[in-house]
Amino acid sequence: MILIGTRDELAALNENELLGRFGLTEVDRFAFPADKNKNLAMSDSETAALDAAVEIARDQSADEIVLALPWNDTRKLELVRDRLRSSPLPVQLLPDRRTRSLAENPSFRMKRSLSIEIQRGPLSSFEQFAKRAVDVLGAAVALVTLSPLMLLTALAVKLDSRGRFCFVSAATGFNTKQFAIFKFRTMSVMEDGTNLLQARRADPRVTRIGRLLRKSSIDELPQLLNVLFGHMSLVGPRPHALAHDTHYGELLSDYAFRHHVKPGITGWAQVQGYRGETSRVEQMKGRVDCDLWYINNWSLGLDFRIMALTCFEVLRSRNAY
Repeated sequence: MILIGTRDELAALNENELLGRFGLTEVDRFAFPADKNKNLAMSDSETAALDAAVEIARDQSADEIVLALPWNDTRKLELVRDRLRSSPLPVQLLPDRRTRSLAENPSFRMKRSLSIEIQRGPLSSFEQFAKRAVDVLGAAVALVTLSPLMLLTALAVKLDSRGRFCFVSAATGFNTKQFAIFKFRTMSVMEDGTNLLQARRADPRVTRIGRLLRKSSIDELPQLLNVLFGHMSLVGPRPHALAHDTHYGELLSDYAFRHHVKPGITGWAQVQGYRGETSRVEQMKGRVDCDLWYINNWSLGLDFRIMALTCFEVLRSRNAY
């Protein structure tokens, strides 16, 4: 686990204390600087410490994030909790020094259950295994079954316009890790920058064959490879371009929760009508709300339901252009 806290609280928690009293094995720890002014906002140094802790937790594959902060500083606890939303790891708050001092009284017995769960992990280990098993089996069967269609699509793209048949761009995945996402090329341009413009109705950049591929969602089929590679799931929040992640992440406070599970080829938002362009913030908020509902209510049955509904949604071809 990654330990984050004030210098005073961390000083009272050595490795033996963490393992013996709470059953925790420390990977790394990050200390907040002394906050003499008790500001109502996070300082730059505190923000940097939290961001560094999240990055190390991601790189070291830590199981959870543990906080060692004074319980009476509720404002700081709220700010830290909000900042850690970008990470899908469970977050717990240990009892502070004053609370732990009760354990020295023979009339009290301290248990680990006294720690507070600040953020719950979205899926258990078994649920992650079950979802991954369905992804691998489903993607493998789909690739074998649809390989003739994919080969014909690649040929059609090449004959229709100049350029590669496959478009590779950067996307944000589980735990905010970036990966290369695959699509059949549907436009005459290969945009993947900071000023990326979403496809619009009658967009002149979309090729003739590309318009058909987008309406039928055939352009998404190469993402079955992303599923096999472990970057994506068959069902989950649809990945957005990095430029859109940055833009809407600043506008919508709950946007980061989308990265608590793997992105999907299809999702609950798409079968609820949030498919295609999101030119207004209200449209993106509706999509994000659907994504968060999916994460909070996940089950294998829900995944199968979404996959079935996706077939009907594709046939209707709503909002896809």
